[in-house]
Amino acid sequence: MKPAPWTIALILGLGIFALSTGAILIRLAFHAAGAQGVGFSLILAASRLSLAAWVLLPAWKNIKPQPLQSGAVIYAGIAGVFLALHFATWITSLSYTSIAASTAIVTTNPVWIALFSFLCGEKPKPGTLVGITLALIGGLAIGLGGAESSAIASNPLLGNSLALIGSWAISGYLLLGKEAQRRGMGIGSYAAIAYSSAALILLPLPLLWGTSYWGYPSSVYGYVLLMAIGPQLIGHTSFNWALRWMSPTLVTLVILFEPVGASILGYFIFGELPGNGVISGAIVLLIGVAIAALATRPIPSES
Repeated sequence: MKPAPWTIALILGLGIFALSTGAILIRLAFHAAGAQGVGFSLILAASRLSLAAWVLLPAWKNIKPQPLQSGAVIYAGIAGVFLALHFATWITSLSYTSIAASTAIVTTNPVWIALFSFLCGEKPKPGTLVGITLALIGGLAIGLGGAESSAIASNPLLGNSLALIGSWAISGYLLLGKEAQRRGMGIGSYAAIAYSSAALILLPLPLLWGTSYWGYPSSVYGYVLLMAIGPQLIGHTSFNWALRWMSPTLVTLVILFEPVGASILGYFIFGELPGNGVISGAIVLLIGVAIAALATRPIPSES
């Protein structure tokens, strides 16, 4: 039975707040460890997903034969590959660019979902083209506005590019997750498979990069635990759950509140205020993404 609208709204509201803390907890872990960059970012990504997968271990026993036969498990496993790529690139992006720029760019997935639909033969609506154009202009403004202090953005071009790859990856993750649930897989089983496959991919990467999982202050491991509980289990799982009852278009529109919340928290916690070019570009980008998402024909959702 479909949940009441207020229940969906409440769960999505909690999910947005949880997601908004993700970039903040990553930055706090960077500061506590006195480290950042690719190696340490991979540790945060792998640890966060491994803890979330461990919590969801009991959900494996609920995987029924029907999702196995329908191919839902395959879709969930491939979704985990995209999720691993998303976290590896997005978390690393926060080593090089501002919270505002990174979170604004990484939430552009409605644009990429619309472009994917176009490549699959769906004719784009005029509103979609307007939204995509505005999003590209906003993204360009963010790139050109990267003349921020080195304390905020040491390499904006690299950081923004990584955030963009993270957005492409999360777009694939959302589409695959929708298909897995459409084929009969429950949210708990889907999350368990997707998170576990992502964790298995990420776990060896820090070691291959020459970075150890051990030797950091205890606060670092506390932040990782909070990442797993808040942004991952509460945030991502709430949006995966909502995909069962809402179209990906509406879900991704709600996710646009994440960069707003993260930027506000970033200002109050770190005093991080990006340049006017980045702020203006982020606003234009998010408006464009919203227009594109509203104009794009939503993928039918189950009821």
